[in-house]
Amino acid sequence: MGQLPALGAAHRSLSDQVAEVLRERIIRGELPPGTPLVERTLADGLGVSRVPVRDALSLLKGEGFVTQEPRRGVVVTRLSRKDVEELFDVRLALEVLAVRLAAERATDDDLVALQATLRQSSVALKANDAEGLLRSNQAFHDAITALAKNDLLASLLNPLEGRLHWLLSQNDDPLPLHREHEALYEAIASGDPDAAGRVSVAHVTTSRELCMRRLYLRTPDGTCPRSTSGPRTSIHAYSGLPRTGLGRDVGQVFSTRNHCHRRTRWDATAADFLDVV
Repeated sequence: MGQLPALGAAHRSLSDQVAEVLRERIIRGELPPGTPLVERTLADGLGVSRVPVRDALSLLKGEGFVTQEPRRGVVVTRLSRKDVEELFDVRLALEVLAVRLAAERATDDDLVALQATLRQSSVALKANDAEGLLRSNQAFHDAITALAKNDLLASLLNPLEGRLHWLLSQNDDPLPLHREHEALYEAIASGDPDAAGRVSVAHVTTSRELCMRRLYLRTPDGTCPRSTSGPRTSIHAYSGLPRTGLGRDVGQVFSTRNHCHRRTRWDATAADFLDVV
């Protein structure tokens, strides 16, 4: 499992560090649903005492990642279809609000930081780096929450953050969702909360479709069938925003809210990344 970083270097409690390690392993699928989490085994693997492990498991219970089962102890939570549907329902309500507020409140510097997470995603795509892609996608959504500048909204999203990150990992077709992140950026940069909200609704709807297909519509050989519903409607159609061509025109500048933002090239092809995650 590997040793934890030195506590003094991280400036965080040991239990928080243990919780982060376990949370990330669950999100990445290294600890599948139903896996028993034995305090002594985890403590030995991480090189810590059982106390921070016990505290970390308590924290993860509150976040919904682990469950206490009779005669089995603590195990990684098995999410039912109903659980996943409910999680998407909550994501739809809170994330769309965050995107609308971000469109109203984001500054030039905020937009630069948000675009930087897209660049990181592009690098991960080109490198076939599934873990890096997941991290950058998480950073993109977390940045939008920060751009909303609403403490109450952030406090509501915080306990759900890990499970929302888990949803992001349930995607076997990363390029279309990456393009939707580009469209979300454009909508936020436009300063139009209504358009941004429509793009966010479309994005969550697509994510729900892909996640449910991966989790519950596997074929007998264990693979996930591709969508048979026909061509996906362009996310720009939901927003009413013009297609700016973000990702194809290197060095072009487009103006929104009287601010100028430089486009970044995204030149990866779908064939390169169909099976990244």
